[in-house]
Amino acid sequence: MQKEPILLIMAAGMGSRYGGLKQMDPVGSCGEAILHYSLFDAHRAGFKRVIFLIKHEIEADFKRLITPAIEQAMEVRYAFQQVDMIPAPFTVPEGRVKPWGTGHAVLCCADLIDAPFAVINADDYYGPSAFQTAYDSLTRLADDDKQRFMMVGYHLRNTLTENGHVARGVCEVDKNGCLLSVTERTHIISSCDGALYTEDGQTYRLLPEDALVSMNMWGFTPSFVRSLQEGFPPFLAKAMQENPLKAEYFLPSVVSALLNRDAATVQVLPSHDRWYGVTYKEDKPVVVAALRRLAEDGLYPTPLWG
Repeated sequence: MQKEPILLIMAAGMGSRYGGLKQMDPVGSCGEAILHYSLFDAHRAGFKRVIFLIKHEIEADFKRLITPAIEQAMEVRYAFQQVDMIPAPFTVPEGRVKPWGTGHAVLCCADLIDAPFAVINADDYYGPSAFQTAYDSLTRLADDDKQRFMMVGYHLRNTLTENGHVARGVCEVDKNGCLLSVTERTHIISSCDGALYTEDGQTYRLLPEDALVSMNMWGFTPSFVRSLQEGFPPFLAKAMQENPLKAEYFLPSVVSALLNRDAATVQVLPSHDRWYGVTYKEDKPVVVAALRRLAEDGLYPTPLWG
């Protein structure tokens, strides 16, 4: 019998543009963080197990954020991402401070992963149907002649902010909804003409507002951990030569490599939920107002976790 799916929440990062530990920032009427809403939606969807990936430096503050009600409702485990968690014979380059990216983050949880698992960001609001879609998919997810993964995709128009530009991975899918490629657009703005992107800061091009984009809500079988482990040493060897202080082992890059080798598939499952996040300080009132409306509409209780 397959074990219960796991929710892996990446909460080790700091929001550089926002200027603080966004995971702790209250947005709910009773002081809830975005993370509390994700946990509520995940638990309601069926998730019973959660791994928080954090840094030792924020452990005490982060654990204060997790209420006893959550720990009673779900099996809670912690893993830690530190820059020195790399395999021999590699050593941390002098001056390297930041960890090695999202692929490395999942590797830091390897000992706790024994079932299909979803990966999300701690500071993104994904919406209830997205978690239901993810959970239902993970209960059926299994490898066969290939590794079988999934991703919840969002319509671009539901992920934009009025307060600046955003980066989004624009997905191309085949007729069966399987991922063909993800194109990173690092500068997308919302305008009266629709969603526009630029690569040079001068020329803007239109993007379809119903285009599916990745908001980093992935679902994997445990075999993905082995793929990450196999790819990490070659990545480090190259990184030490070319960009030792800043190179990152990105999770989507590993997925892309598997797709290119025809070793895996990723089913893209569309969500019609509105994504919310605090990319800029000016986004916070928008998120607060949106969550208040959702609570008033009966989607969430107040307080959220009692």
